[in-house]
Amino acid sequence: MRILIWLCLAALAVAAAIWFVTGPTVPFAADDPRLQGNGDPARGQLIFAAGDCASCHATPGQQDRLRLGGGIALAAPFGTFRAPNISSDPVDGIGRWSTVDLANAMIGGVSPQRRHYYPVFPYPSYTGMRLEDIKDLRAYLKTLAPVSGQPPPHDLFLLFRIRRLLGFWKLLFFHEGQTSVSVGADPVLARGGYLVETIGHCAECHSSRNFFGAIKPETRFAGGTDPEGTGFIPNITPSRIGHWSEADIAELLKSGNTPDHGRVGSSMAEVVTNTAMLPQSDRDAIARYIKALPPRPTPHP
Repeated sequence: MRILIWLCLAALAVAAAIWFVTGPTVPFAADDPRLQGNGDPARGQLIFAAGDCASCHATPGQQDRLRLGGGIALAAPFGTFRAPNISSDPVDGIGRWSTVDLANAMIGGVSPQRRHYYPVFPYPSYTGMRLEDIKDLRAYLKTLAPVSGQPPPHDLFLLFRIRRLLGFWKLLFFHEGQTSVSVGADPVLARGGYLVETIGHCAECHSSRNFFGAIKPETRFAGGTDPEGTGFIPNITPSRIGHWSEADIAELLKSGNTPDHGRVGSSMAEVVTNTAMLPQSDRDAIARYIKALPPRPTPHP
């Protein structure tokens, strides 16, 4: 009987520890002074473009890229995710969110209801964002029209519907506030690294993933199977595009034209729609950073 009691107590202790370490925690309190005051919507518009937000959150089946009602289906090995409504609608969108709510979502991967977000929302990259950029982004989102209606819920396999399990995923693969940028003293390279690694979250598509859906470090930017299983994302390290110049890359980000007289398609065409809105200095910075990436072999499908 004593052994049984001790085993039960041990099991309860383990369960309590698991419950504690997997719980959602927010990086910022509601009264955090760093997130008070108003941002600049004009700068926020550039953050919105660099982050490719419209590509996922614009309502499908209509032409207005700023109608952010969500609903696009994102297929994955774990099921089908649906991008949420991030319009300024106070009921169906994020109209009631504060800047702190947005910062906790993008940097901590936690909702205002204190629930883990699935990393299909690329907060593992956004987590390195500067707070002033999040303030500006929130200011811009407030200027966009509200869109009523919510998209269908995620359609996931049973096990993956338990959001608490994402706490384990975060312990293994999520590094809050950290990015992979290492650029030395070159300010242009530093700007490019911030745009590529953090706001643009380019590695989220241009990398292969492990069994748990996390990026394999050895394939970062080296391409891989499309997450939806419909194609192959290209390698953008010097192993594949080493013959491209910085000017070639910057031109692609502006016009979609490649130096081989081709043109980007698929989801990259949406990305170019956004990067074409950036100032030329940002496209040049992105190009310099991509040219500086370490060469990596393309992983096999």
